[in-house]
Amino acid sequence: MPNRFRYKKLFPATLVFSGGLIVLGLFLQPFESILTGLYHIVTLQDLLITDYVSIGGPGAALINAGIVTAISICILKFSGDPFNGFTIVEMGLMAGFSLFGKNFFNIWPIIFGTWLYARYQRDPFSKHAGVSLLSTSLAPLVSYMSLGSVHASLPLGLAVGIAIGFIMPSLSSYTYKIQNGMNLYNMGFACGLLAMMIVPMLKAFGDSPDTVLFWATAYNRKFEIVLGILCSFSILFGLFGVGKSPSAVLRGYRRLLSTIGRAPSDYLRMFGYGPVLVNIGVNGFLGMAYILLVDGDLNGPTMGGILTIMGFSAFGKHALNIIPVMIGVFIGAYGIHYTPDYPSLQLAGLFGTTLAPIAGYFGWPAGILAGFIHSALVLQTGGPVAGLNLYNNGFSGGLIAIVLYPTITAIVRRRRPTLQEEDYYDLFEKSEPIDITTWHTRPSVAIWSHKRPDA
Repeated sequence: MPNRFRYKKLFPATLVFSGGLIVLGLFLQPFESILTGLYHIVTLQDLLITDYVSIGGPGAALINAGIVTAISICILKFSGDPFNGFTIVEMGLMAGFSLFGKNFFNIWPIIFGTWLYARYQRDPFSKHAGVSLLSTSLAPLVSYMSLGSVHASLPLGLAVGIAIGFIMPSLSSYTYKIQNGMNLYNMGFACGLLAMMIVPMLKAFGDSPDTVLFWATAYNRKFEIVLGILCSFSILFGLFGVGKSPSAVLRGYRRLLSTIGRAPSDYLRMFGYGPVLVNIGVNGFLGMAYILLVDGDLNGPTMGGILTIMGFSAFGKHALNIIPVMIGVFIGAYGIHYTPDYPSLQLAGLFGTTLAPIAGYFGWPAGILAGFIHSALVLQTGGPVAGLNLYNNGFSGGLIAIVLYPTITAIVRRRRPTLQEEDYYDLFEKSEPIDITTWHTRPSVAIWSHKRPDA
């Protein structure tokens, strides 16, 4: 099936998802308090960890997520950005982080800045539309410079956001190359580097941004029901609603489980809707199970982590490469004299799956090691960026990928590809590794994670 027809259903599907979040929010909270909650969400500084469920209530948080997701998919659609598996990633990220840091005010300056970059480079905005959305990892900086800084003013916040949007396309393109596809949250690493430069500059001018902790509890039952329905629907629709027999979908899902997950891995292009939807549902259940098993809290940040895992289920994550990382984080929590229910470590168990390609490429022991290191490192990387980078786990994951990949490669010979992986080699052109921020604009590029080691 031609790609332009295969992906046509993504636009209405994501709009339905956005609308569902809004409708669900209306049921979870009285309308009057929703308006008050949205006001609090928009007027807060949004530094990590700012749980919108705690600040504005579950209804306001979900409505904000629905609005931001709808804005995001419309930007991709009307800019002409091609739809594919990475579109699902973008929707998962935008919906998830709109529960704790992104809102329908602070994302716009960054998006506009990237649009200006596209005009400056004389590129179509479609080439950078996805980057503009992912760059909103630094949306808290817009809110902080507008509302919380000692120099706070709306024009200053807008100007800073525009500058970020202008810088990020070129920076993220460079940082992707040095991580070897082993960190799925490349933009988190790029934004972390930029934030590490910005924070000392702010402090030099008398500012003092710092991490915060707004963390909602007592919402587990509500969000268990929400996630249970969403994940179950995804699995059932994948099995029975895509025009293929359940047995064929399950065969595709088993092949998906044999992949490495190294970026870029567009599972939607490789396997189709059925296996991807099953993968989304299974991974969503795994994320929820992890939080419940460690006696954690289902709230804005952890729901954001689960939605992010579900989004990346179309682009690199599956049960066999995320579980080792989760185990590593769980073990590491006790090694650093914390417990896994510590808020930052709950998030590390979910967002640490950015290192899933390490488990897929080198095996379970390497995945557990990556998770173990991540559990300690992520607690330290938040300080230098002062809570301004929402993708802090991506920043930590990038550092780990840069160190672990060459180290393990030098010690352990890379495993031979499985038979299923061999089947994919002839489906795509062989080419040099490419920039994850622009690969999806080219319809016949290589899937790097499935190149033969000797290719």
